[in-house]
Amino acid sequence: MTPISQGAGTRLRRVATLLCGALAAGGLAAAGTTALEPGAASASSHREAPLISGTPQYDNTDLYAFVSPDRPDTTTLVANWIPFEEPAGGPNFFTFAEDAQYDLNVDNDGDALGDLVFRYTFTTHTKNDKTFLYNTGEVTGLDDPDLNITQTYDLELIELHGGKEASRTPLAHGVPVAPSNVGKASMPDYGTLRKQAVHQLEGGAQTFAGQADDPFFLDLRVFDLLYGGNLSEVGNDTLKGYNVNSIALQVPNHMIVQSAEQPVVGIWSTTRRKNAQGEFTQVSRLGNPLVNEVVNPLKDKDTFNASEPADDAQFLANVTNPELPKLVEAVYGIEAPAEPRDDLVDVFLKGVADLNQPPHVTPSEQLRLNTSVAPAAEPKRLGVLDGDNAGFPNGRRLTDDVLDAALQVVEGELVGSANDLGDAVDANDKEFEQAFPYVAQPTEGSRGPLADGTGDGNDVRNQLGDALRPGDSGNTPLVAASAGAGAVGILLIGGAVAWWRRARGRAY
Repeated sequence: MTPISQGAGTRLRRVATLLCGALAAGGLAAAGTTALEPGAASASSHREAPLISGTPQYDNTDLYAFVSPDRPDTTTLVANWIPFEEPAGGPNFFTFAEDAQYDLNVDNDGDALGDLVFRYTFTTHTKNDKTFLYNTGEVTGLDDPDLNITQTYDLELIELHGGKEASRTPLAHGVPVAPSNVGKASMPDYGTLRKQAVHQLEGGAQTFAGQADDPFFLDLRVFDLLYGGNLSEVGNDTLKGYNVNSIALQVPNHMIVQSAEQPVVGIWSTTRRKNAQGEFTQVSRLGNPLVNEVVNPLKDKDTFNASEPADDAQFLANVTNPELPKLVEAVYGIEAPAEPRDDLVDVFLKGVADLNQPPHVTPSEQLRLNTSVAPAAEPKRLGVLDGDNAGFPNGRRLTDDVLDAALQVVEGELVGSANDLGDAVDANDKEFEQAFPYVAQPTEGSRGPLADGTGDGNDVRNQLGDALRPGDSGNTPLVAASAGAGAVGILLIGGAVAWWRRARGRAY
């Protein structure tokens, strides 16, 4: 290496100082503009366990199972992954992991062992790796050459006997995934992309995978001392505006039940990830909502995610002696129901008697659904608690207010302690669709105010003044200062480079 003379080193340091100063002048002024804007929420109830919270591609956020309202001879399963997807979170938008097996598990005889597994595995395809763009132009179809990053998936049905694999049947190969909704300019008709991602299977089944609006509605400030310690922090759907990656599967009821005489099925979803030895190990599990968030303590959360329903006896004390009622009593003075909480065991580990409890049931954490209960003409958000036997905890519909229902049950609704507790968030911010896959379309990345001077077909590419100021920002002087500082920075950089060239006596 050729040594640098003292004089050359001094000149290099001066150039570096000028460069840093120029970049800082523009950058800090621009950062000042950003600092005046409100920040986004940064927590999610979906981040339920320490290990999985660091790997969102494998984090199963929610599970739904319901008799299809427009096809009551079928059952629809919806499972979601990747919590808190910011719609504008590019350029690397949201994909399913390629080294994972995304499973929908079915126990159709109540013995806590899986009988059927619907397994989804994904492959990513890149058309042009020399660009940073997710799409290079307007996308009008899933096969559009401008959609640079795409995914496809394979679907298999695995039949189990005694928890061991007995057979494996391919159901679909190379099915396209609905992409992340980059924005209105990139994907002006996202509904068409959604429809193209619905794939028909043999026997009247259908499948979908892609981005969707997060269907869970609740106020997550429950974690701030149970809604602020005085119920002042309620009524805000903190999942509003965020997306998830969804897998939806609609299958004929006879395909998943043990028999017409035993129509109750238990459902749970899991994620299995490939380890360094090339083997798949389970890293996420979800049945009933909120179990691993507020029922299991920290010491059990990662263990639960790696466990099977047949091993759930180890978590029984978390159900019979739950922490949440004690916290409610400490914060709000509402007396906790007497323990042990056998009522919670019946509802969440066995199923409701004469509704969705299978005969000879082995207690375990599953979302249990009686597929013979017809869909309600007018669903009630509290489900069974409000006399609607087609709703939670008999499965879970997208419209079910599971937080209010679960909170009321935990606080003793079924053991004589009637209450109307809830978070004042009673519905999703977006309407669900009336046909499969039912989940609402994802929020687009282009949401938010447009620049002043736009709209009604007006183009601002030739207007470099106030027209480019963000709409209703009220920060014209600061934006102008930022732009001015950036211009000064460019001039300083140019001057510094020119000075350095003259000093070296070289031309580039």
